[in-house]
Formats: sequence, C-alpha cells, structure tokens
Amino acid sequence: MTAIFTARPENGLAWITGASSGIGRALALRLVEEGYSVVVTARSHDKLVDLQHEAAGTGRIIVLDGDVTDPQDMERLLTAIEYEHGQVALAILNAGVVLPVRGDDLRREAFDRSFAVNLNGVVNCLVPLIEHMKAKGHGQIAVMSSVAGYGGVPTSAAYGASKAALINMAESHKFDLDRIGIRLQVICPGFVGTPGSAKGGFPRPALVSTEEAAARICAGLKSSRFEITFPRRFTYLVKLLRILPYGIYFALLDRLVPRGATVASASKRKPTGSDGKPRQAV
Repeated sequence: MTAIFTARPENGLAWITGASSGIGRALALRLVEEGYSVVVTARSHDKLVDLQHEAAGTGRIIVLDGDVTDPQDMERLLTAIEYEHGQVALAILNAGVVLPVRGDDLRREAFDRSFAVNLNGVVNCLVPLIEHMKAKGHGQIAVMSSVAGYGGVPTSAAYGASKAALINMAESHKFDLDRIGIRLQVICPGFVGTPGSAKGGFPRPALVSTEEAAARICAGLKSSRFEITFPRRFTYLVKLLRILPYGIYFALLDRLVPRGATVASASKRKPTGSDGKPRQAV
C-alpha cells in the first residue's frame, strides 16, 4: 500500500471552501499562522478580502471567488489555482448551509439547497481535486461533516441527511484513495459557537469557539485519524445514543430538545440576506 501523505506548508497550498465565516475563516487564519499559503473560496468577496487583511503569520491569504454548486466553476478554479499560484497539497471542503425543516411543514427547497451545497458542493470539488492529486501521487483532503450526521434530530432532516451522506461517501472513497497516496479525512464537530449562537432556542452542550475548533482540526489533520471529531465527551455520547433501541433514542431526544427549537450547528446558523431568502453559509 502507498504511504499516506500528510501535508505540510512546504508541500504546497491549502485550499478552504466556505472560508468567509465560522470554522472556515478560523481555519484559514490558523493555517496562515502555521506558514501555509491559503486559497480561500466563497461567494462573499468582501468578507474574504477582510480575512486577507486580518491574516498574520508567515503564510498568506489568496482570495478567489467561487460557487461550490457549479461543477464547471470548481474545475476552472482549481486549474487557475495551480496554474497561477501552485499545487494544492491540502484541501478542506467546508462550505455548507443549514436550512431547518419540519416534518409537518415540508418544503422541497430546503432539501434541494442543502444537498446542492453540502453534498454536491463537496463532490464538485472532489472530482477535480482527486484528478490533480492523483497526477502528483499525493494529497490530503478533509471533508466537513457534522455530529448531525450521526443520527436524526428534530428539524435537521435536510442538514443531517447531507452530513450523513458525506460520512458514508468519505468512508467509501477512503479504500481507493489510500491506495494512491491521497489522505482523506472527515471532520465531525459538535456545537461550535459564533456571536449568534446564544439565540438557538435549545441547549448546546460542550460548545467550543471557532478558534478552538480550528486548533483541534489542525491537530487532527496532522494525525493518522480518519475522523476528526470534537469535543469527544459530547460527540462520543451522540455516537453511543445511536446504538440504543429506537424507542429509547426517540424518547430521549424528545425530552432533551424543546418543542419548536431549531437544531443546527451553532457555527452555521440559517443565513439570510436583505431580501430574507437563504444564503450560502460561506
């Protein structure tokens, strides 16, 4: 079996999608401190420029606009990155949206958008990434999933299903990518705080800051672990809940989650623009 690659700044660029806010933004700042040149991608150009100005360290921020829901745009973007700036050694596919849904008031749009960004957006990046990394014989890719992918919770049918699909997809791809020297990891955070996280309407146990999340992810990227999950005292408890009989599982969740609460990652609350319509959480 080919030795599995672990990226370092001297190996090439880091690329982060969904880098204009939340975990993606904190990761970009952290990787610049570690010496990486970091390509940041999102549709929020002004926020990326602000990030570029804030970054401090031996690395640098390279701003490139992009929409992960457009496969041609991602093909073009990766080609432009490697032609103009250098090879991508590390990619963190982080862009995502949270669109809460209720089973008694279903809207197709929430599912279409969630799968387009959270799932297909990752695939649209993976296809060109793997081709480029395969040609070099090495690379490292981390896919941002969530503890919400471990099991169903109220109002999280669209978000949780997309994140569960990412876990399954990463597990399946790992067999083939290991053989060609590409390290694939999945990131499953618990609750990560943002300035608006206190308005959730339900308990968020073991809440961590975006800076702490970035530190734990960066440590996980240097490890041999396939799954990067934190804080473990919470995420492992959620894993344990999934092996309980359904009767107990549903009863526990019904008691723990207040009626009418919106369960979604605090790091990616439902984004809206001035017109009140959902926006991509990047």
